Formats: sequence, structure tokens, C-alpha cells
Amino acid sequence: MRSSLCPQRGRARLALTGVLTGLLLTLSTPVAHPESTPPVPRRGSAYMGMGVLAHDGRAVGADTAPPTRANQTEGVDVASHQGSVSWSTLWGDATKWAYTKATEGMSYTNPYFTQQYDGPYKAGMIRGAYHFATPDASGGSAQADYFLSHGGGWTKDGKTLPGVLDIEWNPYGDTCYGKSKSGMVAWVRDFLNRYKSRTGRDAVIYTATSWWTQCTGNYSGFGKTNPLWIARFAATAGTLPAGWSVYSMWQYTSSGKTVGDHDRFNGNQDRLNVMATG
Repeated sequence: MRSSLCPQRGRARLALTGVLTGLLLTLSTPVAHPESTPPVPRRGSAYMGMGVLAHDGRAVGADTAPPTRANQTEGVDVASHQGSVSWSTLWGDATKWAYTKATEGMSYTNPYFTQQYDGPYKAGMIRGAYHFATPDASGGSAQADYFLSHGGGWTKDGKTLPGVLDIEWNPYGDTCYGKSKSGMVAWVRDFLNRYKSRTGRDAVIYTATSWWTQCTGNYSGFGKTNPLWIARFAATAGTLPAGWSVYSMWQYTSSGKTVGDHDRFNGNQDRLNVMATG
């Protein structure tokens, strides 16, 4: 004769089995975690165009160089992460000018600066230096002085281009470095005025239209005095910031041969020579 407790025992075993099964499924199912924030790079590691891919992206076909034009001259820009550069190879590929990162903020100097600045000069190129601005670190005039003290000067030797203010996305924090639009314009003006007063040349402004619009309110007041170096990884330079009807340089890719960052000077070799002599 079967016990009247058997059905209850069966139901208990089934219940226990269900609990164990649920527990095993819970333990074996991966737990979803929020995506981690990309690490903040170390101070000093920024370089020209660092934020272009992250913020503006790369247009379809941007890996292919725009058609060569007789009225444009090929160039490159370099920084410490590219190490010692083969300038003879670049010269053989018809690269005629180069800019080297000299400084950043108030404490960084490029350890490869001598090789990257004197190298193109010796190869036959026209060369220049740029400063990666960090407006949250100090005033504009102070950073211009720091730049000039560490390779950012200009001489009328026909082989040296005026210095460049690289003003773009902040890789270390707030996009606009914690400044209002008017505050950013004032900072840029202070840098440019100090550079002009000490060298007699108007510095070039390197930027991207989207950043300039967001962080300066698309200020148009520098277009009549300061040459524009526009950043856009695409087949065309696109819409320029207010105040400029033409660009002087255009950074069009970060994936070129020998050195990734390639540029076009908006003029032939004779016009490039004029820019160097002032």
C-alpha cells in the first residue's frame, strides 16, 4: 500500500529541483556591467587632430588622399608618439613642409623635437612648430611665452613657418576647458597677441569647425589676421569657421604613408615660400 505522503514528497522534490535549476541559471548567466569610461590620457600626450576621429569621425573615402592639385602642396604634422621620422622618405614622396609639436600647456616639451624640427629642414622642407593649447592650465599670453621659449619662434630664413596655436577638444576633461564662449575667445586673443608682439608674425590657428562653433560661438574676429588650418578627415575641407573664406592648410587624414597625419597647403611652392618669409 502506497503512503499518502508520496504526492507531497514528489511536489517537494520538484520544487527543490526548480529552485536549484534557477540558481544554476543565475550563476551561469553573465552579469551585465556598464561600459567603462575610456581612460584619461596623460598630460602632454595630446597631438594635433587627436579629437577629430572621436568627435567628427572620418568620412567615407577619407583614407584615400584627395586628388592632387597643382595649386596645393603636401605636408605632414608630427608629435612625440611618432618618434624619429624618416624625413628623406617623406621628401621622396613629394612632402614639402612639416609642423612639429613643440609644447603643450605650461610644462610639456616634445622629447623628439630636435629630430622632428631640424629633420625636415635638413631634408629640404619648410618647417614650423605648434603648441597644443590647454586653456584650463594658464592664460593665453603665458602659454605663448612658453611656446616661444621652447622652439615656437620664427626667423625670416625662408625655411621657417609661423607658429601654430592648436586649439581643439580637451582630451583631459571638459570639451571647452571649462571656459565660456567669450572666455575662450579672450584666451585665444591673448595667445595670438603675445605671439605677434614677440615675433612680428600672426600665428596660424588650427581647429575644427564643430569645436570652434561650440566653444567660441563661431567667433569671426580672427579671420582677417590669422591663417586657418582646418581639421577635417574627408574628401573636402567642408564648411569653415566664421570669418574665414579660405583655409591656408587642411589636415585631411590621420592614416597617410610614413606619417599618418597628412595635410595640404592651399597654394603652390611659391606661395608656401611667401608664407615662410612673411
